[in-house]
Amino acid sequence: MTAKRKWSAEVTGHSDAMDLEEHVFESDDARKIAASLKRSAEHSDRRKAEPFQSAMSMLNFYINRAGSNLPAERKRVLEKAKDELRAAFGRERDD
Repeated sequence: MTAKRKWSAEVTGHSDAMDLEEHVFESDDARKIAASLKRSAEHSDRRKAEPFQSAMSMLNFYINRAGSNLPAERKRVLEKAKDELRAAFGRERDD
């Protein structure tokens, strides 16, 4: 395993962002990903920011760490999860 993988796995598993449900980013259903992130953000006692910000930050972190290794279909699902997360928290998209 490369140093980058170890670093990102360490951040995902042990950061103060929030506690994640296992395999949250493996689902093909954007709504399920968003719901899981929302639950985790609202129940985590390790996060430092508001639940919406923590959930969105973790999703962006995962997408950014995968970079060009993230298949287009997977990225499409995760980007849709951002919209689902905004909807779950009653937020509008900032376009």
